[in-house]
Amino acid sequence: MADIGVGVGVGVGPYEELTFDAEGDVDGGRREAVARIDATDLVVFAHGWNSDRSTATRLFDRFFAPFPGLVGPAVRLGYVGVVWPSIRFSDEPIPDFDDQGALAEPGYGAALDPATRRALGAFWPGREAELDRVAELLEERPESEAALIEFGALVRELAGVDAVDAAGAVAGSGSALGVGVPAMFAEDALSVFRAFAEALASAGGPAGDDPGFAAGGALRALWGGAKEVLRQATYYEMKKRAGVVGERGLGPVLTELAGRRPGLRIHLIGHSFGGRVVSFALRAVPDGARYVKSLTLLQGAFSHYAFADRLPHDKGRGGALRGLQRRVDGPVVACHSPYDTSLKLFYPLASRMARDSAGLFGFDERWGAIGHDGVQAVAGATRLDLAEVLRAGLPGSGCVSVDAGSVVRRGGAPSGAHSDVCHEELARVVVAAGRMGR
Repeated sequence: MADIGVGVGVGVGPYEELTFDAEGDVDGGRREAVARIDATDLVVFAHGWNSDRSTATRLFDRFFAPFPGLVGPAVRLGYVGVVWPSIRFSDEPIPDFDDQGALAEPGYGAALDPATRRALGAFWPGREAELDRVAELLEERPESEAALIEFGALVRELAGVDAVDAAGAVAGSGSALGVGVPAMFAEDALSVFRAFAEALASAGGPAGDDPGFAAGGALRALWGGAKEVLRQATYYEMKKRAGVVGERGLGPVLTELAGRRPGLRIHLIGHSFGGRVVSFALRAVPDGARYVKSLTLLQGAFSHYAFADRLPHDKGRGGALRGLQRRVDGPVVACHSPYDTSLKLFYPLASRMARDSAGLFGFDERWGAIGHDGVQAVAGATRLDLAEVLRAGLPGSGCVSVDAGSVVRRGGAPSGAHSDVCHEELARVVVAAGRMGR
C-alpha cells in the first residue's frame, strides 16, 4: 500500500480510495489507509454506473480540484474516491473526458465499439459466445423480426432471465418465477425495442435520423432501441449493485470509521448511481449519529420519491429511503438538470419496465428520477436554483433541490448532460452543504 498523499491520477491530497466488490466487500488495506487520513473533514465521492476505473479517477481528480481554494482555514480536508464495479459504454461521450467534437456528433450508433465489447465481457464473464452474437447482430442490423427476437432472447440470457421467467411475468402467474422480472425482458421484444428507439429519437439519437422509423415501417430502425435494451440490462444489474454496495459496504465502513475517529466530519457525494450508493449507505448509519454532515447528489439516478414518508400514488407505502435524511446532520442536496436526457427519458422508461408489464408507453410521475426534478413528496423540502445557493447558501438541514441546469447542460445523445458534473459551482454547493466555506 502506498503512503497516504496525493493519489495516482488525483491532484489533491491526502487522497485514498475505498474499493468494493459487487457484494459490498471492501478492500481491507484501503479501508485502513482511509482511517489514517489526518483531516477534520472527509469528502467521500462515489462514481456512477457508466464508468471504469480510469474514468472514475478522472472524475474524482476533476471534481475535487477546486476544493482546497474553497474551504476555510480551520478545515483540513481529506479526499476519498469510492470505486465499485460498474461498466463503461465507451461510445457514449462524457463531457471533459472525451473528444469534444464527439459531443456534437450523433455517434451513438447501433454497433458495439471494441472497448464496450471488452467491458461487456468483463461484466458477463464466460458469456463470450452470446456476446459475440450480440455484437454481430448489432453490426449487421438485419431487417428481420427473427433476428430482433433472437437478440431479445440473448439479452434475457445475459441478464439471467430465462424463457420460463419471462412467460410467468407475462402471464401474471404470481409464481416465484414470475416475480420481479422486468417488463423489458418479458414483453414482446419488438414493442420494447420500439419504445426505446422512440426515446432515442426524442433524445437526438440515431433512430431520429432514419426516415423509415418515423413512418413506423423499417425494422432496421429498431436496432438502436435494441442496443439501448442491452445497456438497460447492465443498468438493471447496476441499480441493484449500487444499493448493495451502499448499504452493506460503504455504510458499515463509515460507521466503523466514525467509531475510530470521533469528531471526524463526513461529507457524501454521489453521481448518477453513485448517488444511490451514498444514499443507501444511510441505512447503516445508527439513529442519532451525527458524523454524516452533508449528502450531495449530482444527477442522482434513483426515485425522486426515495425520501418520502408516503408515496403520492400509494399512501400506504413510503420511499426506499423514507426519513433517512434525518440521519444527516446537515442538508441532503439533490442537484438536477432539465438537460439530463438519461434521467428525463430513459430512467422513467426503464423504471416502469422494471416494475410494470401492463404498458410500455406514456410517462407517469411515479417513475421520475431525483436528478431530473429533485426531491418530491417530502414535507418542508426546499427548492432553489444554483445562483441562489451560490449567493446565499443552503438551509442547515432537510432535503434541498437545486436546479443546476445553468451549468449541467453539455452532452450528446443518448444521455445529454447526465455526466456534465465537473464544475466549480457544484464543488461550491458541496462546501456550502458541509458548512466548510471561508
